[in-house]
Amino acid sequence: MLGIIGAMDIEIEAVKKKIAAPVKTRAAGCEFAYGLIDNVPVCVAVCGPGKVNAALCTQIMIDRFKADKIINLGVGCSLSPDVVIRNVVIADDVCQYDIDITALGEPRGYINGLNEIKIKTDPEMSEKLARAAVNSGEKIHRGTVASGDTFIADSSFKKVIAEQFGAICGEMEGGAVGHVCRANNIPFAILRTVSDGGNEAARLDYPTFKKAAAEKSTAVILKYIETEKDQLELF
Repeated sequence: MLGIIGAMDIEIEAVKKKIAAPVKTRAAGCEFAYGLIDNVPVCVAVCGPGKVNAALCTQIMIDRFKADKIINLGVGCSLSPDVVIRNVVIADDVCQYDIDITALGEPRGYINGLNEIKIKTDPEMSEKLARAAVNSGEKIHRGTVASGDTFIADSSFKKVIAEQFGAICGEMEGGAVGHVCRANNIPFAILRTVSDGGNEAARLDYPTFKKAAAEKSTAVILKYIETEKDQLELF
């Protein structure tokens, strides 16, 4: 079962509509819809913004719906001058910039238990997503996606995150999804389309571009599912 998680309805609704005869249920405030898209079993959920919501949804998807791989899609901000609005970012790894136990001698972002700062995404899934994006005509970037419970709209804050973590994209869920997947040994991938620059203009750019950015992420996911269908048909 392929799990697909988005923070907002706008990021996931078009994917849900592709499910043939979906079965819907709610758990812990999240709505889950599962069924087949082009004969590929999927479970699709809207988790709500933020790391706790994302982690909660991911664990339920693994435990209750038996997802054996998960993609988190949605919008994010640019943390790099090379990444511009409407570009697509496929994460090579994710981190959580707001974990801070530096007072105890650990580096910023260090995850106790996992004992790492950056969590690598699944290379095969990420490569398939990248190819799906390119085949959809998108400009893509690969690199670190940084997550935290803050909507980034400040140039100074953006610079700190970019420099400390080498991140090219910021958002609020991917690091938590990756954390839960890593703890459960579930392969995962993170897809973001850039809706704003993470600077003072973000308050205007985000509402202007979020719909178009979300539509790009949806198109890429549907292309990815086509490749899953083709792989299933080989067996």
